[in-house]
Amino acid sequence: MCGITGLIHLNGEPVSPVILKKMTDAIAHRGPDGEGHWIEGNVGIGHRRLAIIDLSSAGHQPMISSDYRYVLSYNGEIYNYREIRSELETHGYWFRSQTDSEVVLNALAHWGSDALLKFNGMFGLALWDRKEQTLLLARDRYGIKPVYYARQGHCFAFGSEQKAITAQPAFKKELNKKALLEYFTFQNIFTDQTLLEDICLLPAGYFATLHAKTGQWSQHQYWDYRFREPDCKADKQEYVEELDRLFRQSVNRQLVGDVEMGAYLSGGMDSGSITAIAAQQIPYLKTFTCGFDLSSASGIELGFDERTKAEAMSALFKTEHYEMVLKAGDMERCLPKLAWHLEEPRVGQSYPNFYAAKLASKFVKVVLSGSGGDELFGGYPWRYYRGANCQSFENYIDKYYLYWQRLTSNTQLKQMFAPIWDDIDQVWTRDIFRDVFATHDNELKRPEDYINHSLYFEAKTFLHGLFVVEDKLSMAHGLENRVPFMDNDLVNFAMQCPVGLKLNNLAEVLRLNENEIGSKTDKYFQKTNDGKQILRDVMTNYIPSIITKAEKQGFSSPDASWFKGESIDFVKRTLFDKNAHIYRVLDRDSVIALVNQHITGQQNRRLLIWSLLNVEQCLVDYL
Repeated sequence: MCGITGLIHLNGEPVSPVILKKMTDAIAHRGPDGEGHWIEGNVGIGHRRLAIIDLSSAGHQPMISSDYRYVLSYNGEIYNYREIRSELETHGYWFRSQTDSEVVLNALAHWGSDALLKFNGMFGLALWDRKEQTLLLARDRYGIKPVYYARQGHCFAFGSEQKAITAQPAFKKELNKKALLEYFTFQNIFTDQTLLEDICLLPAGYFATLHAKTGQWSQHQYWDYRFREPDCKADKQEYVEELDRLFRQSVNRQLVGDVEMGAYLSGGMDSGSITAIAAQQIPYLKTFTCGFDLSSASGIELGFDERTKAEAMSALFKTEHYEMVLKAGDMERCLPKLAWHLEEPRVGQSYPNFYAAKLASKFVKVVLSGSGGDELFGGYPWRYYRGANCQSFENYIDKYYLYWQRLTSNTQLKQMFAPIWDDIDQVWTRDIFRDVFATHDNELKRPEDYINHSLYFEAKTFLHGLFVVEDKLSMAHGLENRVPFMDNDLVNFAMQCPVGLKLNNLAEVLRLNENEIGSKTDKYFQKTNDGKQILRDVMTNYIPSIITKAEKQGFSSPDASWFKGESIDFVKRTLFDKNAHIYRVLDRDSVIALVNQHITGQQNRRLLIWSLLNVEQCLVDYL
């Protein structure tokens, strides 16, 4: 796991070694085990190394092919690299290291971009072809590892993080107001935009090529999710047995490496099951949990601390367990550093992830995470139910779009963005939402089809946002985060798994009367132990039933109480300040009115307050 960066002057101007080093130094936290630079005329490639497989100098990057044609800067892990290596050896390739990096280099040299479909793992990479004078940038199927790129004038730059690009003295920073509106609509960015003008994030499952001589840029999708119902009737037992096999295979695949590994153990089913299997291979596996001081929390928040369940599973699996307890002040203490590493906010309140990674990094260099299980197997049933009762695609978009306005309504957003509304009034966030489905060509005839559409949407947006956050916050501490649920074989299985094996209560939801008087939210969309039913069946082989039958509980902090209690001074000091950076683009009266709704208990605005605090800290660098 590493950091990549590079610079190409399309006008032929030589790349400065000093500037290239500034770019790699900006992401030194991603690779504390070494750095490398390769420059040839107007092209410079940089790398920071976090050594995981083959810790010797043979894994040094940028790595050059044996015929000196290709130069690789690569960040990631390919778990099936040994199989690919064996195949390449039959084609006459020889290897001087035991790294997966060299396998990636030779695979790309032999198969070109077709090699990307062979990789089972996570990656962000850059390959320079000296003969053709072309640059290939590529990102893994699911977007676990990021690749950013930018072009200003004759300068093209790329990197694992935006700060590698902005480290160039000539780069001009300007806030992307359209992306800011997108973020405050969805608490996420669905397009390839970032909060900085000219910097884009290569979409997951894409590769791109740049021809240095002509400046021509082209982007290609090589893979996409395809959630759909199988053609034949499902035999539940066969599905359960196959999922069991694939899950064990995935966890064991991802235990490859020459450094010590651990696992997050939240107290939930996904991380618990991964820990159960990993602990069979690694005696006294190190596990990590973040809990919360709930002395001032509300009733509903008392379930946020899962340390007791995590400790019980640690005892069961005989792991070496470590815990951290977060208090109200921990968010404000870490916010400047967190925002610098995160670069721009994405989904959720991410500071607990920051502390979890910080804890794990003190003991291991690789940690296993349970991300992906919910999105693949329907772990948020109250979301998918909203798509079950639709009459058409446009009707579905209307319903689901309203649900994913996570922070506030369009009317309130227009008031918030009044100072810059003329600059962004042509941005239609419903169209942005709708465009997510542009390549998911399911025929929407049955309720299951609509739910598969929702699974697709959440994998493309919410899960992708989680991966961006997890990458930044783990690499902030020189820690590699692996996600066993995102094994290619397991994902392929999940996409073809019938909705009826994931959700139990679909028939009840379909009887929902839209004209029924009163709130339907409490009746149908409350906290539930529905969802991931087939996964629950499999996991009973590994973890206690009290865990597999538990109601869904995300990794969340009790900020709803803290923001109007112990953290209220920080909230007011930051967001009520007339000189706050956000008020260069947002209307202060509108923002304060929404914040006061939370403080007075009229509305739960915890996600909006977190977003405002995070964006304010980010804008310190942007404006």
